[in-house]
Amino acid sequence: MTDGPAPGGVLVVDKPAGPTSHDIVARVRRLAGTRRVGHAGTLDPMATGVLVLGLDWSTRLLTFLSGHDKSYTATVRFGVATVTDDAEGEVLDTRDPRGLTDDDVAAAAACLTGDVDQVPSAVSAVKVDGRRAHARVRAGEDVELPPRRVRVDRFAVGPLRWGPPDPADGVPRCEADIEVDVSAGTYVRALARDLGAALGTGAHLTALRRTRSGPFAATEALALGGPEASVTSAELLARVLPPAAAARRFLPEVVVGDDVARAIAHGRRLPARGTGRSEVAVLDDRGRLVAVVDDSGPTLRALAVVPVG
Repeated sequence: MTDGPAPGGVLVVDKPAGPTSHDIVARVRRLAGTRRVGHAGTLDPMATGVLVLGLDWSTRLLTFLSGHDKSYTATVRFGVATVTDDAEGEVLDTRDPRGLTDDDVAAAAACLTGDVDQVPSAVSAVKVDGRRAHARVRAGEDVELPPRRVRVDRFAVGPLRWGPPDPADGVPRCEADIEVDVSAGTYVRALARDLGAALGTGAHLTALRRTRSGPFAATEALALGGPEASVTSAELLARVLPPAAAARRFLPEVVVGDDVARAIAHGRRLPARGTGRSEVAVLDDRGRLVAVVDDSGPTLRALAVVPVG
């Protein structure tokens, strides 16, 4: 193994509303001085919050993070259903939400908690015959996606807020803030849509913020709002978590001596370490990341190996 650190690292960014996740990736590439930057799950342009990025070799670590649970806060407007299930889409239907109560909404949210079969939003990134669903919708095609099993661990709804009719659609303003903890692959827009459908009013999101992705929270994220000059390259690089520090946040770990570290780095088959886990971070006795391995069988199987100098 080299005496230097493993290349790259993990950066937790607080994405502002407006730019796409790919815009943020491009900005980080410029500031970090590397072309190799990846993400552990995108956010819509309207959404804000936690976007976890990997730099250089550490993009390979994101594979082991993308399946972790996530948390969101959002605002749901009742009485208006849209094509995109958010405020940016064309209105599909309107219903007068007057008569809706806090208890009604709480009961409907309770029915959407636990293991549920969710049809992803039509403008999701799910592929249909090799093309993203959102691309087909924007090309004018009708898209029907099959349901998928997701898990909603928490679906908390705040009190309803009422306001005068919106001039754009004439529907009385009726909104509520929600907080959800969900499995990877859950669409919060689809939760809002299904909540409105259950209540008979229709609904869509007007705001969305990811507050947590796996173990990474918005409270530790680097804010990238405002002009690019507001964050310097040095400030950004100072916030990059080294690969070992990042990996031990979301993976179990085993520590090995130099001889075992070299053997793993060079692809040798070694006896399992006994954790029984399918994804384990291997660190050497100096705390450097060596590899991520599958330790569920009789021998270790390397899933991602840090480059050897």
